[in-house]
Amino acid sequence: MSRIGKNPVELPEGVDIAIVGQQITAKGKLGEMSFTLSDDVDISREENQVWVKPRGTSIRARKMWGTARAVVNNLVVGVSEGFTRNLEINGVGYRAQVQGSELIMQLGFSHEVRHAVPEGISIKCPDQTHITIEGVDKQKVGQTAAEIRSYRPPEPYKGKGIKYADEYVRRKEGKKK
Repeated sequence: MSRIGKNPVELPEGVDIAIVGQQITAKGKLGEMSFTLSDDVDISREENQVWVKPRGTSIRARKMWGTARAVVNNLVVGVSEGFTRNLEINGVGYRAQVQGSELIMQLGFSHEVRHAVPEGISIKCPDQTHITIEGVDKQKVGQTAAEIRSYRPPEPYKGKGIKYADEYVRRKEGKKK
């Protein structure tokens, strides 16, 4: 039995859900998102709760039960609160800034690195060493953060590079004489 799937998704104030067959659409103050669920699960709405149940006892139906519930919860949270990832830049001369629809970073290369801001995502730089990525879609926010981090991941000796704000970089001792 799925420990995640058996819990309902609570609908906060201001979020409207429309269920048509296996398609679920969520509307909220931050926008609108839709997702088509697997045929292995049933979805229903009761007042301000959304329930996801497996259609059978097959292994695939039980796998998709928790997954579908998590996706529905991410839709609801996304349109009501949104998702945020924070990145930090460490290193002498490393910096970032947003110009128009591009994030421009100096990361110790001979050239500046330009990253186009995807549709539905907003990127802000409160200062030159911090990047904030916000959006409605959890997958897009995480993917964008991972792509930006991949330009210069943190290295273990000096800690230089781009890291998540909540990431711990395990440091190594340098060479001995």
